[in-house]
Amino acid sequence: MSSGAKTSDYGRGAALLTAGIGITGLVTFAFFSISSHALSQEQYGQIALLWSVVFMVTPVFYRPIEQLLARTIAERRARDQAIGEPLRMAGLIQLGLAALFAALALIFREPLQDDLFDGNETLYWVMFASVIAYAVSYFGRGLLAGHQRFGLYGLLVFIEATTRIMFPIAVLVGIASGQSVVALGILAGPVISLFVVPLALLGRRRADHDLAVDPRSPAEQAAAAAEGEARFDAASGSTAQEEAQFTLSEGGGFALAALVIMACEQTILNAAPLIAKGTAGGAAAAAAVINILVIARAPMQLFQSVSTSLLPHLSKLRATGDFATYRRSVRLTLLAIAAAAGFGVIVMLACGPWLMKLVFGEEYAYERAGLAAITLGMGVYLCAATLNQAALAARRTAQATVCWLIAAVGFVVWMLLPVVEDPLRRVEIGYPASAILLFVSLFGLYLVSTPRGASCDS
Repeated sequence: MSSGAKTSDYGRGAALLTAGIGITGLVTFAFFSISSHALSQEQYGQIALLWSVVFMVTPVFYRPIEQLLARTIAERRARDQAIGEPLRMAGLIQLGLAALFAALALIFREPLQDDLFDGNETLYWVMFASVIAYAVSYFGRGLLAGHQRFGLYGLLVFIEATTRIMFPIAVLVGIASGQSVVALGILAGPVISLFVVPLALLGRRRADHDLAVDPRSPAEQAAAAAEGEARFDAASGSTAQEEAQFTLSEGGGFALAALVIMACEQTILNAAPLIAKGTAGGAAAAAAVINILVIARAPMQLFQSVSTSLLPHLSKLRATGDFATYRRSVRLTLLAIAAAAGFGVIVMLACGPWLMKLVFGEEYAYERAGLAAITLGMGVYLCAATLNQAALAARRTAQATVCWLIAAVGFVVWMLLPVVEDPLRRVEIGYPASAILLFVSLFGLYLVSTPRGASCDS
């Protein structure tokens, strides 16, 4: 297959996911908008904090397994190796992470319930149950990503978001009432995954059956597998025997490093509202910060479609030694993100304050410069996230972790410093600055980890 055809395959997969998750992002945006109109400002602030906690914790604990499955399954399918052992090990790690969260949440129940949720027991238990339920959802996502079943992946996250938004709609139209009903919508999303993920298992069986039908002769298949292993070994410095043995320590090492990266990512996206709540006036101040960061969060959901298809795509290309397509895929992704971010900055400069009032209400006022800064930071951040997927595919997880730690710690320190009194202004400065720092460091890692020589484009 030619370089252009392989990039086109990745593009179709990303486009398919983008269509599904793009709609999901709009539904998520609508969840916040409807909730802000259905509840009082204080109640909405608590729902926003609940959202921040759930979607800060779940990627940290579970997305490493999604990425581990996506990378490992893609590599092994490219080399015609079995995936049963990686699936078992990933499931064991995922179960352990869910148990770890449950233990920590129960140990720290009192400060979580009293200090974070102002004594609201319902919000605490919704948070607890939601995070546990998302373990199944993220495992299914990784399974689908590794097999490049992007249509079913998009359907999964769309069903979750659609289920979630039904609850604030019910409150807004008067079918139900109260903050607790809106909160239960956050739990309903992952609960529905318990019924949808079995479809992913059926999809895996169908994909395996498709792979079993190979028109090549046994000799041709063996020669192709040996050639692919040789290219992968030359690129990664490992042996075929080592790659065939997927161990708990190997999977656990990747999951731990990816967990740190996810923690840093969620710190950059979600620490600011928590800091604002503690230093500048409670849930209302946190809600103002959360609203402006929706500009960054909503595209992150859209970008999930790109990153989900990019990691297995890049992993497969490295496994076959096709670095021309590898570099081209990264370059095209960065250019697409830059174009979208540039358009977003123009929109925010033209009518950003009006759009924010329309969506969140007249009580929330934002300046054009701040909205444009967040939008620009979003674009730089997504470019950095693209380079992070390249680092994971190149097995440079430890080095990428250092880049994320520097950016996240720098952002938190800036938010805690009283250099700028208004926490909203601190976010408008700190978020794009941390994104630029992250991008520069990961771009350097990409340059040193990507071979520039010839590759196979057949």
